[in-house]
Order: sequence, then C-alpha cells, then structure tokens
Amino acid sequence: MIDGRRRERELPGRQGRELLVLLVLHRERAISREHLTGLLWPSGGPPAADVGLSALLSKLRRIMGSEMLVGKSDPHLVLPPGSFVDFEAAAEAAHRAESAVAVAHWTDAWGPARVALHTTSRGLLPGHEAAWIEEERRALEDIRRRALGCVAETGLGLGGAEIASAERAGRALVASWPFHESGYRMLIEALDAQGNVAEALVLYEELRCLLRDELGIAPSAQLQEHHQQLLLQRS
Repeated sequence: MIDGRRRERELPGRQGRELLVLLVLHRERAISREHLTGLLWPSGGPPAADVGLSALLSKLRRIMGSEMLVGKSDPHLVLPPGSFVDFEAAAEAAHRAESAVAVAHWTDAWGPARVALHTTSRGLLPGHEAAWIEEERRALEDIRRRALGCVAETGLGLGGAEIASAERAGRALVASWPFHESGYRMLIEALDAQGNVAEALVLYEELRCLLRDELGIAPSAQLQEHHQQLLLQRS
C-alpha cells in the first residue's frame, strides 16, 4: 500500500512482483543491476535482459515514486519511516515472543507468538519458483517454527483452554519438523495435561522408533524421564 491505496495490481507481471520483493527484503544495501538480472533471469535471461530490467525498474518507479526507488546502476528502496513489512514484523514478533517465553511471561508472549504465526502462514510469493525465493521461504519457515514453539509453550504455561492451542501447535511442529524433539515434547505435555496419557505414550514410541531407525540414537534424557512418568501414571 502506498498513500493508503493498494497498488499490487499495477506491478509489471511476475518479474515485477519478484523485483519488488527483492528490493524490499534487501533494501538496507544497494543491489547491482547485474545481480538483480541474475536473480530474475537465473537461466541467463534473454540478450536484452538489462533492457528488461530497466523497463521493470521504470514501471516500479512510476508506482512507488522516485523518492522511494533510487539509484540507477545500484537501485535500492528507501521506504518512509513507519513502513510496515510483514516479513520483518513476523521476525520481530517471534523474537518478542521468545524473550517473554524465556522468562515465563506467558501473557506477554501470547500476542506476538500469534502475530508471527499468522503472518508466516501466508507464505512468500505463492506460485513463484526461484532459488532465492526458496532461500527466503526457508527463513520464513524457520520463523514459523519458532512461532509455533512459542504458541505451544505459552499454551502449556497458561493452561486451561490454552492447552488445546498447545496441542495444535505441537502437532504442526511434529508434522513439519519430525526430527525436532521440542515439538514432540510439547505435544506430549499437552496430551498429558488433557489426560490423554495413552496417546502421549504412543507418540513417544513413534519418536523413539524414528530416531532409532533413521539416526541410531535415543530420545533426550528429558523426554525419557517424562516417558517414565507417563508409564507410572498408567501402572
């Protein structure tokens, strides 16, 4: 949005959208035209790729204004104070949530954790494929993983109705990152807190077999101790 008006429909096609994202995410430093051309045309591009880049930059400059898109040989964005970039807002919210979780300030962690999770769940440039986009998506997915961890920890810390949120976040972590024990730990704790001890035991066994078969290792001492506690509850 620029001056309160949405402008994405005016962007010059797929490469125009990609160019804008590149300039936004890397606006702290100028990117050479050569580097931009290599990212937008990774296969080498047409003979007139530099001309094509000039056309894209000219169209973006008309949309955003020459005060925002500056530089010709090394173009870069200068966004006005208070500009909102969702990718960066998600990273900042995840950091605030993690800081609150670290000191068990559950109510302070609740909002930022959900902001980060909601924002990262939108994805980045759906339908576009390029090596640099995949790299940025991995960074976004890492923020999503951290946000889910904070949602789960916050739910466990608050208890009550929030246990269900912890369970959902734990299941999402296990599904997307099956070798991260933290997701299993939080999901097991959420199931235990809801009285689903049998399901928690089954989940632990799934993790134990996965780690044994794929990596030749056992679950962490913390998880093994919790497993023993669950067994005592069933005896």
